[in-house]
Amino acid sequence: MTKEISIVQDWLKLGHKAVIAVVAKTWGSAPRRAGSIMVVRADGHFEGSVSGGCVEGSVIAEAVDLISQESTRHTHKSLEFSVASKQAWEVGLACGGEIGIFLFCLSPSDVDVFEQLQTSLAARMPISLSLPLHKGPLQITTTSAAAGKPMPITTDDSFIVPFVPPIRLDIVGAVHIAQHLAVMASECEFAARVIDPRSAFSESRTFGNATLYCEWPDDYFRNNVPDQTTAVVTLTHDPKLDDAALQETLKSNAFYIGCLGSRKTHKARVDRLQRAGFKDEHIKKISAPIGLDIGSATPAEIAASVLAEIIQMARKLP
Repeated sequence: MTKEISIVQDWLKLGHKAVIAVVAKTWGSAPRRAGSIMVVRADGHFEGSVSGGCVEGSVIAEAVDLISQESTRHTHKSLEFSVASKQAWEVGLACGGEIGIFLFCLSPSDVDVFEQLQTSLAARMPISLSLPLHKGPLQITTTSAAAGKPMPITTDDSFIVPFVPPIRLDIVGAVHIAQHLAVMASECEFAARVIDPRSAFSESRTFGNATLYCEWPDDYFRNNVPDQTTAVVTLTHDPKLDDAALQETLKSNAFYIGCLGSRKTHKARVDRLQRAGFKDEHIKKISAPIGLDIGSATPAEIAASVLAEIIQMARKLP
């Protein structure tokens, strides 16, 4: 969602009016979860999506019409699409789901709020955007939302849209699996980082858009403490590196910690951590063997299984 926020901020800076469309709620089969957004300009240009493509055309038309009819600031409108309505069949929502979408008209004077929103997300601060249902300004408030499924809330006065930073994926080990995992994670809009002090590994391989840190993991994690939107993966098979990462991250709020290796390897890892003074309640946070059991064998397949497990864990969070 950060891309859409950046784009609408640019539009407002240039003096354009725009509409932010938010999936307010869903029932049954719906391709985009509540909280997904799309931004639309007066000329019909848009970014983002609120469905799998089946209602976007209708939402864009409604947004353009809302902008053209606006006589006061912050005009808004609610839409509902379902297979039970004639409109739903016209737009092709034949998957059996229902979608509620909230449209809110923005003006250039709202640009400061979106700049604040961008700044907060860049600093990895979970926040909420409050859109007034009556008179009043847009507001930014802090929130405790974690990675997963931040849900919009409607109150008597506001429609509140929570925003959480992209999941930060810290990959310890610039190995072959990391090359695939970093690229896949970036495609899922994760903020991927690869940490490895061995320059021979990081300099001879590419990792897509991931940021490379040629540091020892314990130094890196002391300076970049994992928060509730962080997942950590260790892939080196070298206790000097993997254990250094674990001794810092097991004390953090990371929502996922996974380690590559067999059950035998993990037993030895547990023994080392216990000797280092870690309690079972901390050690149980480790997912090992890493990834969902899909019979993966190649580095790319292992990366896919790891990413799937991280997503599964994130979506279970409140």
